[in-house]
Amino acid sequence: MLEHSELIEACVKGDRQAQKHLYSIFSKKMYVVCLRYTKSQQEAEDILQDSFIKVFKYLKGYRGDCKLDFWIKRIVINTALNARRKKLYMYPMVDIDDVKDHFDQNKSLSEFRLEELLIMIRQLPTGCQTVFNLFAIEGYSHKEIAEMLEVSEGTSKSQFARARKLLQEKIAKEDKTERYEKFR
Repeated sequence: MLEHSELIEACVKGDRQAQKHLYSIFSKKMYVVCLRYTKSQQEAEDILQDSFIKVFKYLKGYRGDCKLDFWIKRIVINTALNARRKKLYMYPMVDIDDVKDHFDQNKSLSEFRLEELLIMIRQLPTGCQTVFNLFAIEGYSHKEIAEMLEVSEGTSKSQFARARKLLQEKIAKEDKTERYEKFR
């Protein structure tokens, strides 16, 4: 197995086997990232493909100042955001300064399988889904998100609050359905 530096060098030289190997190492993890920013598997696959085209195009510029998977993940996120940005203009993003969120905390997120959570996140409105992923999962600040999406910081905060509220409602609905099923 090649070291990452040797693998990168071979990929930069256009070695198809090396590119295939790099793809096989990182594609599954990056596909999960893509799924968090899309509404369908097809859209996630398209973003993954576009992302790896960019990875191979810009790999010669990788300086090694961060882990390779982190560098690739940034490309994947930026590619997903660019795809989302094209669609965000079709959906309103409301700037609400003082959003208060009241949640029913009966059921913990840890009680859900990853697949269930991904489905719930993918069902969020586009703006909420994007901001939720960037803030809660990727760890960006609202200021950074606002810059990335070209919206106000307040819009980022309100979209996150709305996403949390919608997710809590879905969780509460799941919880009620489970309780109902137990008594049937």
